[in-house]
Amino acid sequence: MAAAMHQPMSAEGRPAGPERLSPGRRLYVALQYALPQHALSGLMFRLTRLRLGPLTGLAIRVFAQLFRVDLREAAEPAPRAYASFNAFFTRALREDARPMAAAPDALLSPVDGTVSQAGRVDDERLIQAKGRGYGLGELLGGDEDLTLAFRNGSFATLYLSPRDYHRIHMPVDGRLRRMIHVPGRLFSVNPTTVAGVPRLFARNERVICLFETAFGPVAVILVGAIFVGSIETAWAGRITPPRGHRISNAEYGDEGPVLARGAELGRFNMGSTVILLIPSDSVRWSPDLAPEATVHCRSRIGTITAAC
Repeated sequence: MAAAMHQPMSAEGRPAGPERLSPGRRLYVALQYALPQHALSGLMFRLTRLRLGPLTGLAIRVFAQLFRVDLREAAEPAPRAYASFNAFFTRALREDARPMAAAPDALLSPVDGTVSQAGRVDDERLIQAKGRGYGLGELLGGDEDLTLAFRNGSFATLYLSPRDYHRIHMPVDGRLRRMIHVPGRLFSVNPTTVAGVPRLFARNERVICLFETAFGPVAVILVGAIFVGSIETAWAGRITPPRGHRISNAEYGDEGPVLARGAELGRFNMGSTVILLIPSDSVRWSPDLAPEATVHCRSRIGTITAAC
């Protein structure tokens, strides 16, 4: 975990610079600056909702083979059962496919995915990738109170690839207090782009869900990406599209819905990223929660250490 919790150092003891990308990977990243990211994502939103009968089933079979999707885990494993590609992409799993960690002090993974980074927030700075960091305040849309709440706290950044299950679940019991939609860019969130685009998670569109829990506030941040045609939550439905230009802030207070740990919180269309923020001294990450590690939804990724 030390590598994820501290700035990487060079052999000479100086902070390591950003990862050097190959020419091909640099070109791939550079092209994303020029692409009409929102227009392409809007097109994907429409295409994935087309009902094309046998063609939809064929597209799903090809996708499942290409990305090695295990359809045996799905509540409905037959490709022909899905009316649209989006219905398949946001598919439910069998009830026994993701058993929930039973220990009451277990912090659960909200998603299936891969660990990008995890560790401590260094004052107000998070690690994005080797040699790259970004500010807590800018991630939280400039909200000073939230920034103070998670200063020197803990974070985990979890990447969902196209093959993964794309519903998001609660890591702990909590009451929704606020939901903040921060408009932004839609860079890809795959490892190459994360290594190549400075401050990516503070630049991309995101939905910040703030929950009050037995040990303080917990933020579950749903980060958009190119071709993520929609971000939805269990209480408000579809948040994007439409895509605005100003930060919107919904206050729920004591009237916010209470969600049990393991319950569905929201869902993505296509691959994206979830960032967890936990207050200082409230959680101890599991030793195997290291970059590139695989995590499964509702499995233990940490131990709650604060009094509940």
